[in-house]
Amino acid sequence: MVAWARKTLQLTLEIVKRSDDRSGFVVLPRRWVVERTLAWLMRSRRLARDYETLPASSEAVVLWSMTMLMGRRLARHRAREVSPPAAAA
Repeated sequence: MVAWARKTLQLTLEIVKRSDDRSGFVVLPRRWVVERTLAWLMRSRRLARDYETLPASSEAVVLWSMTMLMGRRLARHRAREVSPPAAAA
């Protein structure tokens, strides 16, 4: 997987392994980014269960969910930028 990501996607893939000498919850570097993104995706009802039969349709639903998420965030950010100041009464 590491070689494929480097060759095909020009990405450096770093695998972060958990330490076996610690027990309980331990924060791993950058793992929270993946966990947070998966939590955002699970807000979509269609992704909460595996309804799709083809991998391509599952991929399309993930892309649609992320597009909706980013669109909402961009619209919210843009609305804050262009909103006029509140008029004094």
